[in-house]
Amino acid sequence: MSDTRERLMTAAIGALKRHGIAGISARTIAAETGANQALVFYHFKTVEGLLAAAALRETTLRLDRFRPRFDEARSLRDLLRLGRELHEEERAEGNVALLGQFLAGAPGNPQLAEATAAALRLWSDEIERVLTRLFEGHPLVELLDLPGLARAVSAAFVGLELYEGVDRDGAASAFDALDRMGALVEVVDGLGPVASRALRAALRRNGAGPASAD
Repeated sequence: MSDTRERLMTAAIGALKRHGIAGISARTIAAETGANQALVFYHFKTVEGLLAAAALRETTLRLDRFRPRFDEARSLRDLLRLGRELHEEERAEGNVALLGQFLAGAPGNPQLAEATAAALRLWSDEIERVLTRLFEGHPLVELLDLPGLARAVSAAFVGLELYEGVDRDGAASAFDALDRMGALVEVVDGLGPVASRALRAALRRNGAGPASAD
């Protein structure tokens, strides 16, 4: 990838943080890096094309940065706590607001909507990878839809990031609830084999998984 394309994508992220989706243009992007705005159209055809490429690049860079910390998680509670830490870091760097701008612009632009969805899938895929490792051999693994759980965790954090903008105390309470969910899973981890089988049977009876004999 050329240095010019890299600079333009970095500039697009900076301009979006500074001006918001309503104020983004080839001119504001070019002003971030001192480039000729014609380069936006030469390399990306449209401003939306540049934003779409920048969204995927930014997500990939952040995942590469955070992956070693994901690999250190040893429980669901660790993962949820890490998510909270990353949320604080992302908010401080302006990336929570950035996500809000991409989501705000997506409904009116199919190309940006597709790129934003693809970026969110990258996060879900990473979380699914961690969950698969964490729940290997777990008493509840046969009852869990790990891809669905990964999407639910991702969606929860996206929603909380946006929710925090209008009700920070409410978002903090929701984060605390997620932490307690992780603690509950730790309790299940400590159950003996008899109790674990009883729990699985009870969950199946209540529709939490496929019926089968223990």
